[in-house]
Amino acid sequence: MSSNADTIFALATPPGRGAIAIIRLSGPGVDAALSALGAGGLTPRLAALRTLRHDGEMVDQALVLRFPGPNSYTGEDSAELHLHGGRAVIEAASRALIALDVRPAEPGEFTRRAFQNGRMDLAQAEAVADLIDAETSAQKSQALGQLDGALSHAYAGFRRDLLKALSLVEAEIDFPDEEVPDNLARTAGPVLDQLADDLRAALADSDRGRRVREGYRIVLIGETNAGKSSLFNALTAREAAIVTPIAGTTRDVLDAELMIGGYAVTLSDTAGLRDSEDVVEAEGIRRARLRAQEADLRLWVRAPGVGEDLAAAFVQGDDLQILNKADLGAAAPDDRLEALSISTTTGQGLSELHDWIAARLARDLSGADFPAVTRERHRRRLVEALAAVEAGRRALDLAPEMAGDDLRRAADALARVTGAIGVEDILGEVFSTFCIGK
Repeated sequence: MSSNADTIFALATPPGRGAIAIIRLSGPGVDAALSALGAGGLTPRLAALRTLRHDGEMVDQALVLRFPGPNSYTGEDSAELHLHGGRAVIEAASRALIALDVRPAEPGEFTRRAFQNGRMDLAQAEAVADLIDAETSAQKSQALGQLDGALSHAYAGFRRDLLKALSLVEAEIDFPDEEVPDNLARTAGPVLDQLADDLRAALADSDRGRRVREGYRIVLIGETNAGKSSLFNALTAREAAIVTPIAGTTRDVLDAELMIGGYAVTLSDTAGLRDSEDVVEAEGIRRARLRAQEADLRLWVRAPGVGEDLAAAFVQGDDLQILNKADLGAAAPDDRLEALSISTTTGQGLSELHDWIAARLARDLSGADFPAVTRERHRRRLVEALAAVEAGRRALDLAPEMAGDDLRRAADALARVTGAIGVEDILGEVFSTFCIGK
């Protein structure tokens, strides 16, 4: 089991051959390890060139930086070794550190120590991982905002409202003989009403962060030979899907990762929807239906000559119907949905389709006052907190002590997101608001 009493190290740059490799160290033994390597006496946060040696052998000439705690990423004494990027150099440095009782770090251990030492909260720690994984400008912006504390500040606002209400309840229960107004606990009602509204708004927006972080899911659905695979290839700009005149060529879901308008998109080509006795095709159709139900946006691909279209049962009011093969004639549009005519053969309408999708992504994924909930863990805690606040509000008019239990459950749920609430906060709010105690 890991311990903060250990000193740890890890490669901070990608493995493999490169110009520079950076090894990070953190823990109480950093200074001793640096001295043993011949890099002692460093001025904090000032890079110095040092010849690193171990057991009489030269490891490398490296730039070395030292960051004394608590003003470091982890809050502990830390250091960086900027080595030449050859594999032999990295292995030699690693062997030397292990011999000096510096152990390899576990996954995420530097950031875990930063959280444990109060350098960031849980939401910010998760943002570090999201920022490392970010591939689009939207993912980067969302992760940076969360790392900067946007989500944490929003939860802190929820916490303040919750503590205010809880302090009113606790004051009437725990200090009945003190000079506090009658029915003080019931004045918490408006505070809880507003807090419940805020939590509902946050939950209503919870899908936005997930879509930015994981990718917006767009699914092509339609009858066989409507041209879904041709459109899939056109949007991905490569021959990703097999295209033939034979109905039922696509039998499984084919996914491609795209970036449109600065947002990550997962585009899925699916089997044509029709009644089929073929076991393999029937399984592909089942998967197509399931993927259509889970999609954020369905592009209903239609073509001239197609009669009853089974895909019509899966489209929703803000989906888009694609009237494909416009060079061969016009398919009759369904009045329920917006329609766009295209031809994957001539390229007609493809630019307009790309712009339409980009506008849809901007509509669904940008804006909103509440910082996006980025993880299912956050959403579950919001659900728990809202349920507890609503229960506390109902109990308030019956028995304030029962409301107090519910509000403490809400506090615990919010604490699990940032890890930053406790009994002392509640007591501090009570004593700062009322002149209780003598």
